[in-house]
Amino acid sequence: MLGKLARQHDPNVLVGFDHADDAGVYLIAPDQALVQTVDFFTPVVDDPYVFGQIAATNALSDVYAMGGKPLTSLALVCFPEKADLGILERILAGGLSKMIEAACTVIGGHSIRDEETKFGYAVTGLVNPKNILTNAGAQPGDVLIFTKALGTGVISTAIKKGKAEPAWIDAAVQSMTTLNKRAAEILDAEKVRVNAMTDVTGFGLIGHARELALASNVSVRFHATRIPILAGALECVRAGYIPGGLNNNRDFAECLVGYDDQVPDDLRTILFDPQTAGGLLISAASAHSAQLIRSLKAAEVPAVQIGEVVARTKPLIDVQ
Repeated sequence: MLGKLARQHDPNVLVGFDHADDAGVYLIAPDQALVQTVDFFTPVVDDPYVFGQIAATNALSDVYAMGGKPLTSLALVCFPEKADLGILERILAGGLSKMIEAACTVIGGHSIRDEETKFGYAVTGLVNPKNILTNAGAQPGDVLIFTKALGTGVISTAIKKGKAEPAWIDAAVQSMTTLNKRAAEILDAEKVRVNAMTDVTGFGLIGHARELALASNVSVRFHATRIPILAGALECVRAGYIPGGLNNNRDFAECLVGYDDQVPDDLRTILFDPQTAGGLLISAASAHSAQLIRSLKAAEVPAVQIGEVVARTKPLIDVQ
C-alpha cells in the first residue's frame, strides 16, 4: 500500500521501503544514521513473560540485520479492558529483560484497549552509513549463511492447538528468545566482506530470499539438506499445523521457486514458514565464509552455509 502513496523525496533517507528492507535508515550526521523499525503481534506462547521476551527479541532483530546497534525503544501494547493486569506486567517485564540484554533503553510507549492482546516495540538504533547492511548487495559467488533453525511458525500453531510436545516448545522458545546481537557483533569484529544481510521473519526463508534476490538482481540456490530445522517442525507440518501466514507466503512466492525432485513436500513447506525472531541470512564473499562460520560457531551462534548466490536466472530461487 505504501507504494501507492505519493513519494517523499528526502536525501537523508538512506534506506526506505523501496526494496522491502528490514528497517529504515536516516542520516543525521556524516558518520551517523538512525535505524528505525517497529514490530508487534499476538501471543505465540502461553507464558506472558516469555511472550514479552520473544516480542522484544523479534523487534530488535531488524536493527541488527541492518548492521546497527539498538539504542532506544517504545513499547506498543494492546490489552483487553477486563484482563488481569498482572499478565500485562509479566509481558512488559519479559520484554524489558531482553531490552536490558541488548543495552537498549525503554523510554516509553503507548497502550490501547483491545479485545486481543498484542505487544511489541518501535526500536531506534545507530549505524555508521559506511557499515549499513541492506538486502540489495548480494553478489554472484557469495555464500549464504543462516544463523538459526526454521520452524517457529508451525510449532507456535501446534502450541495454540495444544498439540506441541514439550521438547518442541523448548527448542522454539530458545530460538525465539536468542538475540541476534552476538551474531551481529561477530560480523562487526571480523570485518569480513558481507555484501547483504536480512533477518528471516514473517515472510519465511523463501520470502526474504526473494527480497534479497530481487533487490540485488541475482538468483539464489539453496541446499535443502543443509537448512537447519527445529525439532518437531516437520512433524507439525505433517500433522497439518500450518499457520495462515505460511499459506500466504507460499501463494505469493512459490511461483519463483524451482525444486529438485528429491526435495520432499514437508521440507518444501517449511521453507515458507513465517518465523518469529528468526535468524540472519548473510550473503558473504566466499573467500571469507569459512572463517566467518568458524567465528560464529565459536561464539555459540549455530551458523551454517545453506546455499549460494548465482547470476540472475530462472528460477529466481533454486532448491536442490
